[in-house]
Amino acid sequence: MVRVRAMRTLENAVRRLGFLRVAGVDEVGRGCLAGPVTAAAVVLHPDRHIPGLSDSKQVPAPEREALYRVITRRAEAWAVASIEPAEIDLLNIHRASLRAMQTAVLRLAPLPDLVLVDAFRIPGLFMAQRSVVHGDARCAAIAAASIVAKVTRDRLMLELHHHDPRYGFDRHKGYATADHLRAVGAFGYSPVHRRTFRPPSLFDTIE
Repeated sequence: MVRVRAMRTLENAVRRLGFLRVAGVDEVGRGCLAGPVTAAAVVLHPDRHIPGLSDSKQVPAPEREALYRVITRRAEAWAVASIEPAEIDLLNIHRASLRAMQTAVLRLAPLPDLVLVDAFRIPGLFMAQRSVVHGDARCAAIAAASIVAKVTRDRLMLELHHHDPRYGFDRHKGYATADHLRAVGAFGYSPVHRRTFRPPSLFDTIE
């Protein structure tokens, strides 16, 4: 995979229009069988450059951890929010993802002037927002949010693994890998699995 460096072109353009506090927002964990969906909102400081920002899926785990430390130290503001599996089952994963992103934005202090969101528009926000297609690869603020969300969620999944190592959450972080499906076939769903997300391959594994 060719790694694309996220740029600050869009943030700089909207700042010239008068939006001074620009937040990037992204979420991780939509496609998982287990664990929360986690969102982050990050307001980058215009004068504190952070090299290496990119879509979190393109960044190796050790580098993501290093970037997380830099982002949370240099950003003007950042916040995270997670929606747990039981609430995901009540809302559905799309609405749960939007709620996580909305909560992360509203936890920023002070609130941003403009929100840049990867691919979606977030309901219930009273500030301006813009949806950016492939924003986690194109926009530095969204890329920063994707890294913060990914590292936060991975750490949560490691904690879940320590409580119940049968499923291998430390390896797949709740995604529907072959190992994970075999574990579900052997042990059934745990309390941290999403009951409403059952891929066809799961039934093949169980049978």
